Amino acid sequence: MSRKQKKNLFRIIISAVLMIGFLFIPVGGIWRLLLFMVPYIIIGYDILIKAAKGVINLQPFDECFLMAVATIGAIIVALIGDGDYVEAVAVMLFYQTGEWFQSYAVGKSRRNISALMDIRPDHANIEKDGQIEETDPEEVGIGTVIIVKPGEKIPIDGVIVEGESVLNTGALTGESLPKNVMCGDEVISGCVNMTGLLKIRTTKLFEDSTVSKILELVENASSRKSRSENFISKFARVYTPAVVFSAVALAVLPPLFLMLSGASPLWGTWIYRALTFLVISCPCALVISIPLSFFAGIGGAGRAGVLVKGSNCLEALSKADTIVFDKTGTLTKGVFEVTAVHPEIVDENTLLHLAAHVERYSTHPIAVSLRAAYPEEADDCVISDISEISGQGIKARVNGDEICAGNEKLMKSVGAKIEKCPHDHVGTVIHIAKNGKYLGHVEISDVVKPTSREAVELLRKCGIKKTVMLTGDSEAAAGSVSRDIGIDEHFSGLLPAEKVGKVEEIIQDNSSGTVVFAGDGINDAPVLMRADIGIAMGAMGSDAAIEAADVVLMDDDPKKIALSIRIARKCMRIVKENIWFSIGIKVLCLILGAVGLANMWTAIFADVGVMIIAVLNAIRAMSVRQCK
Repeated sequence: MSRKQKKNLFRIIISAVLMIGFLFIPVGGIWRLLLFMVPYIIIGYDILIKAAKGVINLQPFDECFLMAVATIGAIIVALIGDGDYVEAVAVMLFYQTGEWFQSYAVGKSRRNISALMDIRPDHANIEKDGQIEETDPEEVGIGTVIIVKPGEKIPIDGVIVEGESVLNTGALTGESLPKNVMCGDEVISGCVNMTGLLKIRTTKLFEDSTVSKILELVENASSRKSRSENFISKFARVYTPAVVFSAVALAVLPPLFLMLSGASPLWGTWIYRALTFLVISCPCALVISIPLSFFAGIGGAGRAGVLVKGSNCLEALSKADTIVFDKTGTLTKGVFEVTAVHPEIVDENTLLHLAAHVERYSTHPIAVSLRAAYPEEADDCVISDISEISGQGIKARVNGDEICAGNEKLMKSVGAKIEKCPHDHVGTVIHIAKNGKYLGHVEISDVVKPTSREAVELLRKCGIKKTVMLTGDSEAAAGSVSRDIGIDEHFSGLLPAEKVGKVEEIIQDNSSGTVVFAGDGINDAPVLMRADIGIAMGAMGSDAAIEAADVVLMDDDPKKIALSIRIARKCMRIVKENIWFSIGIKVLCLILGAVGLANMWTAIFADVGVMIIAVLNAIRAMSVRQCK
């Protein structure tokens, strides 16, 4: 809870306690007015100041002005009629309570999301006098040699001058295949060094590096992204001047008409009716139930593992009719698994057995996936003479036999003739040879999440008209995933900027509804910002993607996209119900008040009674059933 929220909560509690306590003090007249002015000023001074500033700036008609006029009107009515001042304090108290709930809900969502993020690299390592010093990346000049340890992100674009390693480029390019690099290779910031220590000579400043440019693209995309205005502010632009001018007319025109007709003007009666009219017009049900509806929707979504960054996000998400997915890490797991084994002269078990032995001591993701596919790898076999050939694979002796596992270059170098495979390959192929004789190959690829197909089906049941997949992967990999899970349309081989362009085309073609993009990598951040609504995978998603998104799925389950849409639609349905109900009752009571058929009890019902009913309805937004 922020300092401002704590302060406002303290004001709410103090005002409520004072208001209730003053009800039991037996004083009247000016002293009672002065007593109730204490909690009124405590809870409403900021609203009164904002209303005054609006008048000074010639922009008076907002919700603050309406609250000020309505509560001051209630005080005048109580003063003229020797009544009570609880109404004025209570109305302001209820309004501030609703504002606090909304502020707390949105603030909590933002704090939870901020805790997940660290967008930029923390530091750059520079060697000075034989010691490694951590330096701010922004202070590193072009041509400086930086050191990147295993597990660290490359902070600045450059060229490797010493060392070999494997880079995880998934967060930056969207590709799940790690990249082997060696001396002389160019590397870009944002990649994670997975195995060996690297020395890199920088070729750009930090501000010109890849990660910085992508984050700059995020900011530019953000400036073009429209947001729905808060309903209360839009409503107040029409409602506030209408009721204020109506109240003035009610106080002045009937007495003038009576005077012109020769009758008594009855100024006191009509002024009292006008003030009652203002009290009735107080939009307490709206200013509380609408923020509370969004609060309930955001809270219910949070308990279901869906973080929503604001009520405007819920409003836009409720209109979703097109979902655009990133592939890697969103619809797929983003990690390697053995998906096919194609032996030639041995059985599948033997082929996996030999491959796992060769990769026994490697930390490469491919090696990890091979060992996972053959968990009985730790047997009595003797492994020796292990050598890793950069860019080709690994050689090792298993019980005296030379076993090779790698790509076609490695097979060619040892004289193993690769047999033509009738199967289509959509992943990485690892060939296996024994003593120069080809034994077969293992296919390793990114695996579709088990819930992805069901997620697409749920979206269709929720009324989504079109699903699209964008990826930097090959057409073969993209087509395979698209067919497996039932995506309507897919585009492959896209760079980050091309993804933005493709989403812009989709938005232009879809003028009737909201275009939602779901992704997880740094390369997805600009697209998440450019789409009408961006949904990020929070568990495995990159920091930049989580920062850029409007909605974050904490367990990376794509089925939660349908759930978040369901929550948004129910929330907006409740908001509309409260709007029509509140306005309908208000209009009826205002008409009765204008003709003198409504007294302060009617005003209280139109204010507090309608508010309670609307709040009870708003609470329903906290529970939503999944689409079936």
